[in-house]
Amino acid sequence: MAVMPQQVRRRPVFARVYAGLFEPGPERAGVAEHRGRLLAGLSGRVVEVGAGHGPNFGFYPREVTQVVAVEPEPVLRARAVRAAEAAPVEVIDGAAEQLAFGDGEFDAAVACMTLCSVTDPSVALAEMARVVKPGGRLRFFEHVRPESPRMRRVQRVVDATVWPLLMSGCHTGRDLLSALGAAGFTVTEVDRFRFPDTAFPSPAAEHVLGTAVLTSRGEGLR
Repeated sequence: MAVMPQQVRRRPVFARVYAGLFEPGPERAGVAEHRGRLLAGLSGRVVEVGAGHGPNFGFYPREVTQVVAVEPEPVLRARAVRAAEAAPVEVIDGAAEQLAFGDGEFDAAVACMTLCSVTDPSVALAEMARVVKPGGRLRFFEHVRPESPRMRRVQRVVDATVWPLLMSGCHTGRDLLSALGAAGFTVTEVDRFRFPDTAFPSPAAEHVLGTAVLTSRGEGLR
């Protein structure tokens, strides 16, 4: 499968720390249950953007005939290739903002803890809308802008200062649900919760998990 030329996003230090240290913590905190909910009921061909080192691969149901996992970071992608050996998954180099597929190739798309760190989430969502069939689904599990005005103020401060530097481009307060609508998706299911649910919440604790259906082409695709 051809891949469009692009600027490689090399984040080797963060990639090794994330895969080797940060990820086991959330897994122990219960993220595996959320991964199962995220992928339950999917079928056909699925594209997963920002697949990281492949922690979702073991949760895809049997009805999914193929997963094409897109990951731009070389260290994480190499680990994803190893994780894909026991699953119907093809791992390729690529960025969410420039997917190397034709229009309407997939029955569904998956974005899991990815849209916080892409360069432009509106472009990434427009690309997912382009490659998914009309009526196809986008499953999402992301941390987002919270309903609390106080925490929004905290997010604005950390996003303008240290957080993106420490977390390799991550932004805590993106408004995913509005961006989905602008891309042509209609949110049909959404569960909003704090994760991990600690006494002193992180600026990135507010999460949404849900389903959006492609009902129209967003403004960027017309």
